[in-house]
Amino acid sequence: MSVSTEQASRELYLELLKKAILFEIYLEHEHRYVQFLDIAKNAPISPTKENRQRGLDWPPIAHSMTGRERMNFLHQCMNAVMNENIEGDFVETGVWRGGSCIFMRGFLKSHGITDRKIWVADSFEGLPAPDPQYPGDAGLTLHEVDFLRVSVEEVMENFKKYDLLDSQVTFLKGWFKDTLPVAPIEKIAIARLDGDMYSSTTDALVNLYHKVSVGGYVIIDDYTVPMCQQAVHDFRNKFNITESLIGIDGCSAFWKKTKEIEVARPTEIEVNRPTELAQGHNRIYRF
Repeated sequence: MSVSTEQASRELYLELLKKAILFEIYLEHEHRYVQFLDIAKNAPISPTKENRQRGLDWPPIAHSMTGRERMNFLHQCMNAVMNENIEGDFVETGVWRGGSCIFMRGFLKSHGITDRKIWVADSFEGLPAPDPQYPGDAGLTLHEVDFLRVSVEEVMENFKKYDLLDSQVTFLKGWFKDTLPVAPIEKIAIARLDGDMYSSTTDALVNLYHKVSVGGYVIIDDYTVPMCQQAVHDFRNKFNITESLIGIDGCSAFWKKTKEIEVARPTEIEVNRPTELAQGHNRIYRF
C-alpha cells in the first residue's frame, strides 16, 4: 500500500468514526426515538444537521454532543501535536458518553501511536452541586439533570463498540477536585475541558495546566457558558497567561501554550498519592 493510499484509508476511517460518534449518518431518524427516552425536561433536543454541526443539541442517541466543528478541530489539534512532536497524552475532563475520547483513541490507533494515552476524567454521576467556595456557580441546578449522568460502565461499553477499549485508555472516576490532583498523568499534549461550571473548570486548569507541554492545546468546550468563561479569565489573569484565546465554533475556544508558567496549587494536596484513586468514591480504571 502506497503512502498516499494508506493516508487516504486512515482519513476515511477517521471521517467515518466522526460520523458514527455524532450519529450523522442516521440523523434524520434520531427524532423518532426522543419520545421513547427519559430526557430531562427542557433539554435542548433538536437533532438537525445545523445543530449537530455546531454541537447545539443534546443528542438522544449520539455518543457525543461535541458537534462536527469541534470534533474537526480536535482532529486538527491531534495532527498538529503529532507532526510537531509535542509530548504528552490526551485528556478530557467531562466526557458524557465518551465520544471525543473515543475519537482520540481512534486517532492514535489509526496512526499506530502507542506512546500516548487517553485519560477519561468524569464523575460518571453527572455534574457536582454548587460549591459555596465558587459563588459563580450559585443557583445552578445542573447536578439535578439526569440526562448528563452517564455511568462509567456505559462509557466503557461505548469504547468497546468501536473496538477501542485497551491499555492506552485510563478512566479517572470521581469529582475533579479529588481525582485530578493525584492523577498519575506526566505530560499533556491536549487538554480538553468540558466541565460547564466555574468549579469544574477551575479544578481542571489548576491541576492540569502545569502538565501541558509547550506547544500543547487547551480546549474549553463550554467557553460561552458565563461561569465557565469567568473561570477561564480568572485563571489566565491570575497566572498572567497571555496566549491568544481563539474561538472555534461560536461556543468553544482554545489557546496554544507557548511558555511554561508556575501554577500555585493548594498546598494541602500531596500530589503523589495515586493509590487514593482506588479508595471510596474515586476509582482509576486501566485495561
